[in-house]
Amino acid sequence: MEDDEPALDGVLQSVGPRLRALRQQRAVTLAQLSTTTGISVSTLSRLESGQRRPTLELLLPLARAHQVPLDELVDAPPTGDPRIHSRPITRHGMTILPLTRRPGGLQAYKMIIPPQPLEPTPELKVHEGYEWLYILSGRLRLMLGEHDLVLTPGEVVDFDTHVPHWFGNPGPEPAEVLSLFGPQGERLHVRARSTS
Repeated sequence: MEDDEPALDGVLQSVGPRLRALRQQRAVTLAQLSTTTGISVSTLSRLESGQRRPTLELLLPLARAHQVPLDELVDAPPTGDPRIHSRPITRHGMTILPLTRRPGGLQAYKMIIPPQPLEPTPELKVHEGYEWLYILSGRLRLMLGEHDLVLTPGEVVDFDTHVPHWFGNPGPEPAEVLSLFGPQGERLHVRARSTS
């Protein structure tokens, strides 16, 4: 943690000159900026000269006044590798690749569903949530309430998962599906038009 101190100090020391440059680009005086932000002229002057350490309470109104994101204002260093290295999950012969890594809220998955023998009467399930499916390749059979649909590449469907449903691959090749799933209330606003 101590090794991070010089890097943090460097980031914080660069804030003052950046604040001054932003203010001067906008042709705004310290007094005008003080009126806009509610921060005293002396505090603004000390921030710009590096005599005052920037805090979140000071930076938020300044970012708003200069109309720049906070991370641009402080020129924050990169936060690390943005790639998601997920481990595939295999369930009922289906391969599921999580595409999001934050817990809760809306979740994205890529599903690879192998061809399955057609079940005469699949068991329809219900659960909490809302689901959106986009067919990338192959075909997907969706039984949703009284509907029995076969979806093909490029088709989209979204539904409340309280409605009894089941989906599988009627074959002959694997189906690849992008799935977005959210808790109830996080409904997606995409609608597919019926082909019939």
